[in-house]
Parts: sequence; structure tokens; C-alpha cells
Amino acid sequence: MTTLPDRPNTALLIVDVQNGVVDEGLRRDDVIANITALVDRARSADVPIIWIQHSSEDLVEHSDPWRYVPELIRADSEPLVHKRYGDSFEDTALEGLLAAVGAGHLVVTGAESDACVRSTIHGAFVRGYDVTLVADAHTTGDKTRWGAPKPEEVIAHTNLYWRFQSAPGRTAAVRPTEELDFRST
Repeated sequence: MTTLPDRPNTALLIVDVQNGVVDEGLRRDDVIANITALVDRARSADVPIIWIQHSSEDLVEHSDPWRYVPELIRADSEPLVHKRYGDSFEDTALEGLLAAVGAGHLVVTGAESDACVRSTIHGAFVRGYDVTLVADAHTTGDKTRWGAPKPEEVIAHTNLYWRFQSAPGRTAAVRPTEELDFRST
């Protein structure tokens, strides 16, 4: 029910599943396994997959922390969007790539739940996209030393509040990996 005209398709976004981002992420291996399952399902259903990769002072291009985790293999035909801001749409080619494949519904996975994932789901929603956050396919590290809640609380809260997002002509949803069937999205 996107507000974007002529955008009936779904795309899978994989946000910042990089060594230096998820190395201390809660349930790292489970989250990556869920993303792998979603990638396999999306490929089987010919759903576009777009990979997002963040660069910063801590994630220097071509360094090991900047690289995607070795468990996830991007196909050469799948776009890789480089970004420098939390919102994957800011100053990137993401919008053009989604328009080219007619995507008005985004299924979002990745890291970190309380940073780039949150910024991206909000950025997509305000731009008119329907957004499904995959409940068990995003993670964050422990930021309690800076006053943040525990990682499990951050993830649970992100899933909770996203369920209740609303705006005219758009839908926000949260689904576990096992419930996502790209043939019916």
C-alpha cells in the first residue's frame, strides 16, 4: 500500500552487516543465519537484494572491520550501496536502485538496531515505502556504558514500536524470519 506510484515490488535490504559493526552484536550468529535464509528465499523468488555498507572513521574503506561478514556472500548482480550516514537513503544511490526495480515495499535486516537500521526504516517510511522489519534479523552491540539499554531491550523496543508505526497510505510491520515468504509479499 505504498504511496509511491508504480512500485508494486518488494526488495530486501541488508544494512551494515560488517565485521566491525556486528562483531559484538547480540546473537550475532543467529542473526546472520536468519539473514542468510532471507537472502536464499529472496533469490529463489527473484526479489531484488540491496546490500548497504557503511564507512566512517571506525569503518575505514577496505579495512577488515569495514568488510561484510564472510558468512554473507553478495552476488555480483546485487547492488552494493556505500553510505556515510545512518539513513541508507542519505546521499546514496539507494532510491534510484529501488525505483529501477519498482520496489515500494522494503524488508529490512542488519545492524545496528538502534542506529543505521532505525534510521533506514524511518527514512524509508517518510519517503513513502512500506517497511517490514525482520524481528530476528537485526542486532546491536552493548552500549550500556553510555547509558543505553541492554542490547536485548534495544532490539525488543525497536520491534515493539515499529509494529505500531502508521502514516497515510503506508504500512509498517514486524515479522520473524520464519514468516517471511517473498512469493506472497
